[in-house]
Amino acid sequence: MGTIVVQAFITLDGVVQGGGGPDEDREGGFEHGGWAADYDAAYGGGEIGQIVREWEGRTEALLLGRKTYEIFAGSWGVWDENAPGLQGELTRRYNRIPKYVASRMLTEVRWQNSQLLGPDVAAAVEKLRAAPGGEIRVWGSTELIRTLAGHDLVDEYRLAVYPLVLGTGKKLFSDGFTPARLALAGTRALPSGVLVNTYRRSGARRA
Repeated sequence: MGTIVVQAFITLDGVVQGGGGPDEDREGGFEHGGWAADYDAAYGGGEIGQIVREWEGRTEALLLGRKTYEIFAGSWGVWDENAPGLQGELTRRYNRIPKYVASRMLTEVRWQNSQLLGPDVAAAVEKLRAAPGGEIRVWGSTELIRTLAGHDLVDEYRLAVYPLVLGTGKKLFSDGFTPARLALAGTRALPSGVLVNTYRRSGARRA
């Protein structure tokens, strides 16, 4: 069986929007784009890159909402696979693994090895999860995550918690999110002050 794993860079006040760059996601007039990348550049010393390398070494498929898919397809989908370091590693991996996209608007997806899930996202994801396989990775995609959680389809949350308060932006666990009891399965304090926590819902099967 597959395992649905949500990964996110998140602030102390729960914001997950636009951590990678200033123009990654300006929806709602968000003005703090690049907060995670800026923090890593100033304090991280490459530690987050190593964490991501460890995480993505176990990724067997990506599960993405429309907006995150378009961001990924416009970056990892076109970047040079021979680029040095983590960028090249992830570009090669993301190009080759399956990508499953939840969207009510898209009629086609052109990034190689991508496919739309169809109108019943929960049923499609349940089928993916039931099939043999490893970790199915969810990045970004807050609306999709909300849907998955509402159908009890999230096995694990891996959260890199930054010691920042932004005061505005999309939150991972927004008002009306399905209540859940989570168990701390692991924690790792990085020298930069970022805390990497892994949570599993109480009673969820382990990876």
